[in-house]
Amino acid sequence: MQNDLLNSLGSFLNGSDATSSGTLSNPPVTALTHSEMSRGIKEALSKGVNVAIDRLGQRNGFLDDAAVRIPLPPSLEQVANLLRQFHQQALADEFVATMNHAAEQAVPQAAEVFAGAIRQMTLRDAQQILQGPDDAATEYFRRTSGAELFARLRPIIARATNKVGVTLAYKDMMARAGPMAQMFVGNTNLDDYITQKALDGLFLKIASEEKAIRTQPVARTSALLRKVFATVR
Repeated sequence: MQNDLLNSLGSFLNGSDATSSGTLSNPPVTALTHSEMSRGIKEALSKGVNVAIDRLGQRNGFLDDAAVRIPLPPSLEQVANLLRQFHQQALADEFVATMNHAAEQAVPQAAEVFAGAIRQMTLRDAQQILQGPDDAATEYFRRTSGAELFARLRPIIARATNKVGVTLAYKDMMARAGPMAQMFVGNTNLDDYITQKALDGLFLKIASEEKAIRTQPVARTSALLRKVFATVR
């Protein structure tokens, strides 16, 4: 399933231009045709998404990466402190692990949404991304697909939380922490929390890959990427 979704991102790169929207005036890079610019941006976006999903969608993709590891919700930190006092920290650790495993199972499903965003990109979008800051493409995804991604991933997260035992781990943790633990717990919705953290991690990884393509020639793994991004630095 993951490979099928990732492969779908490449289908927009072979000879297809970005959707037209308005007239471009004074293109920033005269050495590039509009077709090359749009295809280069699409390829960069696809590469960033592929790398991010491949890394985060593997076993312990979130859990073993401090930059994206999903922590306890703030409302449960004091519960964890109670557990530490009774030498039961392992319960909190297990709960954190199950949340991260739920996220890793869900993120591959985001590829289809990203593919749609790439398909809908206009020529002006491509120009603005090329001229923009190091995370311009990532912000494009946030703006155009953030709500859809949340809606698409949340039910997958909900199924994954049941599958990997998040709710059971939560109940076990709370039971061991004792009656005082309930005083610290707000109305945190675990599925919402995990979904948002999963998306935050996904966007962070896409932004990292985007910056690498913009700033590091070695990350430009095709002739088109080298041509397009060599012209903006």
